[in-house]
Amino acid sequence: MKTNITAILIWLSVAFLGACAVGGIALHRGESINALWFITAALCIYAIAYRFYAAWIAATVLSIDATRATPAERLSNGRDYMPTNRWIVFGHHFAAIAGPGPLVGPTLAAQFGYLPGTLWILFGAVLGGCVQDMMTLFFSTRRDGKSLGQMARDELGAVGGVAALIATFLIMIILIAVLGLVVVNAMKNSPWATSTVAATIPIAMLVGLYMYKLRPGRVLEGSMLGVILLLLSVVGGGWIDGQAGLREWFNHPGLTLAFAVIGYGFAAAILPVWLLLAPRDYLSTFVKLGTVTLLALAILWMRPDIKMPALTQFIDGSGPIFGGKLFPFVFITIACGAISGFHALIASGTTPKLLANERDIPMIGYGGMLLESMVAMMAMIAATVLDPGVYFAINSPNGIVGKTAVEAVATISAWGFPVTVEQMNLLARQMGEATLFARTGGAPSLAVGMASIFGSAFGQGMLALWYHFAIMFEAIFILTTLDAGTRVGRFMLQDMLGNIWKPLGRTSWYPSVLFTSAIVVAAWGYFLYIGIIDPNGGVNILWPLFGISNQILAAIALCVATGILVKSGKLKYAWITALPLIWLVVITTTASWQKLASSDPRIGFLAAANSLSDKLAAGTLPPDKAATAPQLIFNQQLDAVLVLFFVLLLWLIVVDMLRVCARHLRGKPVPPLSEAPHHVTQLEEAWQRD
Repeated sequence: MKTNITAILIWLSVAFLGACAVGGIALHRGESINALWFITAALCIYAIAYRFYAAWIAATVLSIDATRATPAERLSNGRDYMPTNRWIVFGHHFAAIAGPGPLVGPTLAAQFGYLPGTLWILFGAVLGGCVQDMMTLFFSTRRDGKSLGQMARDELGAVGGVAALIATFLIMIILIAVLGLVVVNAMKNSPWATSTVAATIPIAMLVGLYMYKLRPGRVLEGSMLGVILLLLSVVGGGWIDGQAGLREWFNHPGLTLAFAVIGYGFAAAILPVWLLLAPRDYLSTFVKLGTVTLLALAILWMRPDIKMPALTQFIDGSGPIFGGKLFPFVFITIACGAISGFHALIASGTTPKLLANERDIPMIGYGGMLLESMVAMMAMIAATVLDPGVYFAINSPNGIVGKTAVEAVATISAWGFPVTVEQMNLLARQMGEATLFARTGGAPSLAVGMASIFGSAFGQGMLALWYHFAIMFEAIFILTTLDAGTRVGRFMLQDMLGNIWKPLGRTSWYPSVLFTSAIVVAAWGYFLYIGIIDPNGGVNILWPLFGISNQILAAIALCVATGILVKSGKLKYAWITALPLIWLVVITTTASWQKLASSDPRIGFLAAANSLSDKLAAGTLPPDKAATAPQLIFNQQLDAVLVLFFVLLLWLIVVDMLRVCARHLRGKPVPPLSEAPHHVTQLEEAWQRD
């Protein structure tokens, strides 16, 4: 009894502390607020959500059964299905889901101020993103590790299932393109960053050869070798940047780097998984978790003040980084830090095939997303501890603030965020860069923020080293998801083409591998190309498409989960997935409508195309812009078609889910539940937990 009272008092204290922290963030105005409040609010909310909400869903709604054999045990083949230690599965799952979204989305959304994005990261994750990830992982595990599209086809029928398969593949293409855009914008005209990122590829291959061929089973040796080489690559990049001859080998504009990233994506899709993909994922887990932990400790140690206001004047839609009002675009911009449809592809892909026991689902599904949300909170802090003038100077494209440094600082200072050319030049020198103006995409400003925090905690004399370490950290996040996403896209395309000609569906047939990989890479490579040639840095044209697509994919996953709950006789619990589903349908439909119908060229795709077409016809465009104008006009029109297509597919899937649920509740025939039969586990660790 005493223990129960003590536990109740502890959790009441955590709840009170969390409420005070959230209240302080939400109600604070005037002078700056300390970043410690953000960390406190996040930790308290995450702890309460995991201890109570996730546990209640797992026990009551899902009825997780620790004695039930998982597909990893029943279908074990030592290749795809294999019971794996839960901590290894957690690391693999986190490495796969943690792409650039939780880093870049909060950084870009900081143009609205720190408050909207912070609240969405906190509550969107615990009520939406974590629920989606855990539900999808559970339902896929109960269905032999089937993919999201296949589950949609089995549970909703042919119409909703085919729509989900098409939407999933096309959305994957958009997501990968934006990943490439972010890493290219971080590396362009930066020999240090480019050489460091380039070095991570042979390092990953060397580690793969070491652990799989030279010293099989020596995981610790391979891990130490990889981490040491990654750290040396950052130092070596600085040395290369200081050598007049060598630095030009890595000093390239965005378009050249884009083609290099496209080539890398193709190689990653066709090379054996043990040679590049697996060691890169493995190494990235160490770097990701280590850097996030180090950043959290630095924030706790230094307790930096947040310099960005709670709300800026740009909530009206006039933001320089991307157009659009606070609603719905803060929820579109911050996707992965709160809820991400991409996670559903991982939770219904490799992870359920490795899960040794259902009891681990809350930790891996719900807990993995909580950790990603924490990464997003770190990104928000890193972006908002910068002087607002510096933040906008780095992230605002030349097309908005002006081509010269003098024009840019004059424009930004006129907004009420003072910044000087000398201040930006000094910052660039400290970071080891030629310039930091118009480095759009979010990655450079995030790296500056992280370097500032690390520098304050561990030494200002190493700012350039910290900045390029942060760039390497972000690039590992991005390239891990880019190469894994390309391979997943290839598998999806092979599955679809296999229905037309069976040999194309064989993942081991090399002609099919080359053919489908080339199609996938060409598709996302095209969208990367249009982002690079966009005079506004690609963010305004591709990031809203990325956010809308990603949230539509999350809505599809929640549709499938809601349909399964209703068909399982758990209508009274369907609100758990239905409420975040309704919210996502509202924001994605609203954002899609605005991107299609807005008359503001900075918001509407068609309005931008028409405006540029009028200027081209009138002859008012400079020669360089006139040369790319036809391509940009077509790109805007293509984006409009894609948004319309995606939102129509979403509504088709939602209506089909409602139809199936209504038929089930009226006792009419519906596709049967595709859950696999119950088998008792034979694994000893099911009874003796580590």
